[in-house]
Amino acid sequence: MSDQELLFEIIDSLETVGLNRDEYQLHRVIDVESLEQLVNSAGPHTGLEIRFSVGELWLCVTQSDVQGLRSE
Repeated sequence: MSDQELLFEIIDSLETVGLNRDEYQLHRVIDVESLEQLVNSAGPHTGLEIRFSVGELWLCVTQSDVQGLRSE
């Protein structure tokens, strides 16, 4: 997954769970290029899963997916 692809998936996931673009500054939360390098460096069967929060929302990034989750 390229860093641009990953960035768009992260933004889409944030908006899907209800966060508007003016409610976050993603560059303050995560370095998307570094995240992309980490995801791409893991083997296909490692089960790599990276979770981080953006405000009250959580994102879960795997090698094939980005999911936005509301905190409980």
